[in-house]
Amino acid sequence: MRSFLYKALTKLDKLDKRQIHSLVYDLARENERFESLMEATVDSLILTDTEHRVTLYNHISEKFLLLSRLHGLYGRKIWTVIADKDLAAFVRQTLEAGEIAMNRDFVLEVKGEKRMLSATLLPLTLNDKVLGDLFYMTDVTRLRTQEARLRRAETLASLTTMTAGVAHEIKNPLGAIGIHIQLIKKALLGKTSIDPGLILKNIDVVSEEVERLNKIVVDFLFAVRPVNIKPERINLNSLMREILDFIKVELTENKIKLEEKLTRHLPKIFIDSKAIRQAILNIIKNALAAMPEGGTLTIATGKKDDCVRLVISDTGMGIAQENLDKIFEPYFTTKEFGSGLGLTNVFKIIKEHKADISVDSQPGRGASFIISFPVPESEQQLLEYGLGREAEQ
Repeated sequence: MRSFLYKALTKLDKLDKRQIHSLVYDLARENERFESLMEATVDSLILTDTEHRVTLYNHISEKFLLLSRLHGLYGRKIWTVIADKDLAAFVRQTLEAGEIAMNRDFVLEVKGEKRMLSATLLPLTLNDKVLGDLFYMTDVTRLRTQEARLRRAETLASLTTMTAGVAHEIKNPLGAIGIHIQLIKKALLGKTSIDPGLILKNIDVVSEEVERLNKIVVDFLFAVRPVNIKPERINLNSLMREILDFIKVELTENKIKLEEKLTRHLPKIFIDSKAIRQAILNIIKNALAAMPEGGTLTIATGKKDDCVRLVISDTGMGIAQENLDKIFEPYFTTKEFGSGLGLTNVFKIIKEHKADISVDSQPGRGASFIISFPVPESEQQLLEYGLGREAEQ
């Protein structure tokens, strides 16, 4: 029907009165279908032109966005008709900067009840041409509540394991502290002369064990506290180059050869660069520990299905098959002095980004950590329309 209407409009000057009447009727019917589709959705939908002026919206928008003007709405800048100041500022800043925003949560008061709404701003495109903006909001109150309950349940389950792990971990340093305090006490009592060197030696041991206890507590607190991520739309290759520049000296000192296989033109993803940087460095540190005599570290990026993939591979000693399912568990470690929380925290950070992480390894053949980040729908659409082929930064 749409292609027929376009063809008819190109020949408008050749149509008679009856044909024009039929064409107008078909256009009106097509418009009614479109409006009924907009009204059928439970999400708030607002369309604008290229100057960000409202051209169409559905009635649910009045409930969600608390539109400040229900009359004379069309033709106004979209942020001027949104009553909530924070949401209006977000919309204006995003559109004026020419950016895309995906699934940004806002708490709004709707008819006296607080609701969690997820906002998305996308360019409205057709045949590689930008026609305006699409702004939609979804009520995710129930979903976020369920997610919070699930996270609490997972936290409580892991907290039991972690608490037992902490109790086990602190026994040794506390025992060592007790022994060396007794040695200091013995050296101070019952003697006419005191050996300062012996006392200082025991004090040094106590200091080391106190530092060890402090690290156990810090790692434990990080593992149990929620990760407050602040995602930004970034190019994963750019972040990886920064990380690799940071560790190149350490790789050289440890006789590690670096191989970079960064795929060009990756779609951008929403991640907290600081948190992901910490997780990636943790994986790389493990890779270095697995190659004490040197080896090769390979960093590869690419796109598979609807995900951007990062693969970190080493040529180290590998991981036993029976341990592959345990490496992300709290306090599981094969290292003599490992805390057992490093990969647990990596797993936590990755999951907070709604990404997946897996491990492929065989003893004696190294290990590969595969992280799959979801590609935002906006990037998928831009790639489809040929607008997302950005030059690498």
